[in-house]
Amino acid sequence: RDPEAECTDLGDQDAGAKTRLEACPGFVETLERLGRVDSEQRAVRALDALRREPALWGVTPVLFYGFDDLTYLQLDAIETLGRVGGAPVTVSLTYEPGRTALAGRAATFAALAALADEHRQLQAYADYYAPHARAALSHLERSLFEARTERAQDPAGAVRLLEGGGERAELELVAGEIAALLAGGMAPEEIAVVARAPGASAELLAEVFSAAGVPHALARRRRLADTALGRALLGALRCGADTGTLGDLLAWLRAPGLLEHPELADRLELEARRAGAASASQARALWERTHWRLDAIDQLAEAARRGSAALIDRTERELQWLFCAPRRRAASVLGADELDEARALAAGRRALGELRELARVDPEMVPADAAGLACWLEEVEIVSGQAGGWGSSTGAVAVLDPLSLLDAGGGRRVRALFVCGLQEGVFPARPRPQPFLAEEERRRLAETSGLLLGERADALAAERYVLYAIVSRPQELLVLSWHVADDDGEPTARSLFVDDVCDLFAQGLLDRCLRRPMGAVDDSNDSVEPGRVPVSNVPARPASVAPVDAGATLPARSANLTDERLLAQLRAHVWSASSLEVWISCPVRWFAERLLRPRALDPDPEPFARGGLAHAALKDTLEGLARERGSARLTPASLGLARELLHAALQENEAAYPLSVAPERVPGARRRLRADLERYLQHAAEAHSPLEPTQLELGFGFDDGDERGGASDLAAFDLGDGVRLRGRIDRVDTDGAGRAVVYDYKGRAAPSAARWMSEGSLQVALYMRAVEGLLGLQAVGGFYQPLAGGDLRARGVLDEDGGVQLECVRGDAHDHAEVRELLDDAVAAALAAAEQAARGELQPRPRTCAYNGGCMYPTICRCER
Repeated sequence: RDPEAECTDLGDQDAGAKTRLEACPGFVETLERLGRVDSEQRAVRALDALRREPALWGVTPVLFYGFDDLTYLQLDAIETLGRVGGAPVTVSLTYEPGRTALAGRAATFAALAALADEHRQLQAYADYYAPHARAALSHLERSLFEARTERAQDPAGAVRLLEGGGERAELELVAGEIAALLAGGMAPEEIAVVARAPGASAELLAEVFSAAGVPHALARRRRLADTALGRALLGALRCGADTGTLGDLLAWLRAPGLLEHPELADRLELEARRAGAASASQARALWERTHWRLDAIDQLAEAARRGSAALIDRTERELQWLFCAPRRRAASVLGADELDEARALAAGRRALGELRELARVDPEMVPADAAGLACWLEEVEIVSGQAGGWGSSTGAVAVLDPLSLLDAGGGRRVRALFVCGLQEGVFPARPRPQPFLAEEERRRLAETSGLLLGERADALAAERYVLYAIVSRPQELLVLSWHVADDDGEPTARSLFVDDVCDLFAQGLLDRCLRRPMGAVDDSNDSVEPGRVPVSNVPARPASVAPVDAGATLPARSANLTDERLLAQLRAHVWSASSLEVWISCPVRWFAERLLRPRALDPDPEPFARGGLAHAALKDTLEGLARERGSARLTPASLGLARELLHAALQENEAAYPLSVAPERVPGARRRLRADLERYLQHAAEAHSPLEPTQLELGFGFDDGDERGGASDLAAFDLGDGVRLRGRIDRVDTDGAGRAVVYDYKGRAAPSAARWMSEGSLQVALYMRAVEGLLGLQAVGGFYQPLAGGDLRARGVLDEDGGVQLECVRGDAHDHAEVRELLDDAVAAALAAAEQAARGELQPRPRTCAYNGGCMYPTICRCER
């Protein structure tokens, strides 16, 4: 009947918006100026109205039941209704004087005792416990935290302990126990799981329980931004404000139903990441280059320019459109997995409606730009999932936090209760520090001025009461669980509350604890209670899947490829020299990189981009030198022109070979590459080679669809036994008499010929054979040519009897027989690798897989060492 109580209750519907306003200076003054009240102010005004006019309530009786503690406002309500209004008020509270477990409620009891006209104390009652578990559970309820308590026996196993090596192992034990109870006929709604913060590990719990076939219901608060609908809306707003990132644009594009072909968003992410497009505007430019214009972003930006009201209206239409997009013309009924999106829609519309109302009253308080509106909406929360299952017919195990279990009412019971995550510092929780003034300052202020700022709550007493209230709820079975290590393997201590429970029973309770090590993949336990089959050993998987015998030896995993179509493809495969080298290093690595060939999300490493630009620039430089002077040979006389041509070639080719996706790194990388190539040109000019570069980037064996530059004039080279080779030779120098030397550019490292076979470096040797077979020349030498580093000397092999005099490193010149033997060995190694592939012998070689040893793809190979 209070007219002021008719005002809009700001905060009842959107806790996030209220939290943001409460954080602002002058929150109360702002509410007064707006003519609004929050829920607490409304309650205070209602109580004040009742104090002014007690007859407003009348004599309607009031019962406070199921409260484990009362706030100051609730105590004020009891006093106002009972003492001032004269209504019959009855308060039910769990409390016994002198009980340590109930000490945390002593202050509340004392406050109520001063208000009560009658105090009726009920005796302890244990009949609600199941007969076979009554002795143990009643003893636990009556003796917890009490001194000088006799130890009791628990022959029925009503109290059990579970210990996991990690959090997953702990939850797997719990899931196995629950699965056994369900298999024994217990209904899911008669079981409850209590965890201190179940929302923090909700995904892990859902994964483990679903794998075990345990139906469960978990309610938790989620931000609007954690839903697909919310992410899409916030992403669109930030893109409209031109402050969005690539992730914001992708979140909008990936909204269910927005794209008819969702893989287009994946393709955009691949292209944007490889191009280094980090902002939404850059990614949008890439999208609109090959697809349609994203007008919705422009419409949000235009609405923001017209003011906050227009922006809110356009945002609400976008929210509605995003929700309806996957359901248009379907007339579908929302499934269980779609309810969160519906909740997000409702919460978003409710928040936008409140902001619209606030904009009419005080436009300055509402953000006028899309980015600011996104920040406001990001704080909106929804209640995800369902808290049902317990005490209902929903057919699901309820997963609750301790206070939710207690808030359900003092008389609510379950047949089986699992209390998880009993870790020191979690349960009991560490006391929170005082937000204003230290204890000593508070005490001094009280002594000198008489001002009491409020006594510090006894956190341990409160935690003891919470545990007492929880463990008194099960009727047949109480299970306590913890884990001994965190996700990083660091040891964690179990809660001392576990020891308090163990102190009430015979020593065998802790000895019968069921344990599961971290990373276990079967249902075995290290410790099993004698005399009974542990329910943890009931398979937590569908019945059609056979359990793993922990004592059996697993058969050796076959690594051979057996598909006939794939083997036929490998037998007809045209190999490159680098692909053969990868197979020799590790066939599994070849399988991942050359056969599966996953497209990388990240840009090419900068050394790769640098190498591509260096190859293209040197090719254009030498070709330009041949056009200008009639010869591509580098000499001191042509060095100046070669440098000019190099600068022009670098500039022309950089667009096709970007040195870095980070703009700030490009100038430095460009200067380093130009300096390195100028040093190489000078080194080559001073070498006085008698040979002429005649073939640059010579390709052979490529068809029209090849990604390295299209078809080549030369066919693939037959190495023998039907094995064909393709490739692109960086440079072939000839002397006009049918002799040739092959060069392959390298960054810094150039292996000598003595290491070719041991390191599996076959490229130059195979290219020498290809030059002989395809061009009809005599390959008298082959070298790896470094383009950077302190030593620019080429390393490889030179036929001393070939008639070509070159300056080479000592030890690289060999007689004709040794050179031919080296080439024969390289061809034999290549043929052996191709034959292994044709047979499908996909064996891991971790010793040579990576450059420094070890497996490069352990998740595929499972053979790290």
